[in-house]
Amino acid sequence: MALDGSLIGRSYPPGRVYEVSREKIREFADAIGDDHPAYRDPEAAKALGYPDVIAPPTFPIVFSLEAALAAASDPAVGVDYTRVVHGEQRFEYSRPLRPGDRLLTSVEIVAARTMAGSDMLTLACSSATEEGEHVVTATCMVVGRAPGDSA
Repeated sequence: MALDGSLIGRSYPPGRVYEVSREKIREFADAIGDDHPAYRDPEAAKALGYPDVIAPPTFPIVFSLEAALAAASDPAVGVDYTRVVHGEQRFEYSRPLRPGDRLLTSVEIVAARTMAGSDMLTLACSSATEEGEHVVTATCMVVGRAPGDSA
């Protein structure tokens, strides 16, 4: 079944608050194998002009993925979640993420199309502090592979 173009603009409110911590930043940097000192050492981050350690650029996947999957698995959207793969990802920042940020992430469907039987859903996951300061928007495409596509 082809995705309905009227899905574009559908939004999902924020779920739970995600709090960024030094330890979460360090764990993520370790997981991706990035040893940049600004992710671990507050003094190294201060030498670069930041008030504390900062998170690697791809860190928002930690909290935006949950929000994106909630939208992608919405039965009204109609994507077969059992056949979903990650298509693409990009991040647009207002400022770096840092410890103490308490973020709420809302989601909006920005594109929906079906091509060669596969559903392609693009989601913008906008994360802001509890006070409303925008920090980052993570935009991703999830692809619901066509039945019979085993790739």
